[in-house]
Amino acid sequence: MPPSFSDEGLRAAAAIRQSHPGIGILVLSQYVELTYASDLMAGASVAGAGGVGYLLKDRISRLEDMMAALVRVKDGGMVLDREVVAAAFNRRDGNSVSLLTPREREVLQLMAEGRTNAAIARQLTLSAGGVEKNISSIFTKMDLPPHLDDHRRVLAVLSWVRNGR
Repeated sequence: MPPSFSDEGLRAAAAIRQSHPGIGILVLSQYVELTYASDLMAGASVAGAGGVGYLLKDRISRLEDMMAALVRVKDGGMVLDREVVAAAFNRRDGNSVSLLTPREREVLQLMAEGRTNAAIARQLTLSAGGVEKNISSIFTKMDLPPHLDDHRRVLAVLSWVRNGR
């Protein structure tokens, strides 16, 4: 975005999210910027918050993928590009994410991409029960007990986004 064609769009999206949390936002960016991704995701687990996503422009090659991301955000969900997820994982140390097994990290990454349990099971060749056990273990290791007001999947993803700075 003008004038400098650097981070104006990301800053605008974060400001809109801050002032109007009920609006769904899908950012299409040229590069991974974890600070802005974290700011954008802040508040995603709050009741009434709109959906949010962060995708890299050059990785959206199919219209179906773009439409699926838009629908997910419209429905209040979250979608993150694999490179954003990978960058966040690569910057982790000394937090609860480090307690996760490689399989639990794979499951958490797919959760961050907005995948359902069924989609995770298909992609990782796991049973539905296997996916549920991994997610339960993630919640336990990340100290995310059940709570009526919170969405633990979103909180798990936000935890590693926030700790990745």
